[in-house]
Amino acid sequence: MSKKILLIDDDTDLINVYKPFLQKHGFEVEAAYNSEEGKKLFKSFKPDVVFADLVMEHFDSGFVLCHWMDHQPERKNAHVVIFTSTGHETGYRFSTQTSEEKTWINADDYLEKPISPNDLLQYIKDKVLKET
Repeated sequence: MSKKILLIDDDTDLINVYKPFLQKHGFEVEAAYNSEEGKKLFKSFKPDVVFADLVMEHFDSGFVLCHWMDHQPERKNAHVVIFTSTGHETGYRFSTQTSEEKTWINADDYLEKPISPNDLLQYIKDKVLKET
């Protein structure tokens, strides 16, 4: 059974690159273009991995979405990653190095965009597939 990946990002170009690339590498991939779509797919698709953008409808949409996901029963089976370019734009870097930071951010990890499809695939292999 292939792993399920949910991409939540308002950047259609990004999804149009990552989705077919990950599918080509054997993953089942769904995409949502805002946090409300992301919530619906999170419940129905039951992903193993979620990559959620930070800034979508609002500057904190990703945090709000991750907080919501963290309180869903499906969250126990999902590896959630905040996936954003905010650090490049603002100079502020988030971290998930400690349990306190993970609790505050409501995510298992944080990745800076842009990231090449090959690097994203390697991240999934190193961080997600090895955990299961």
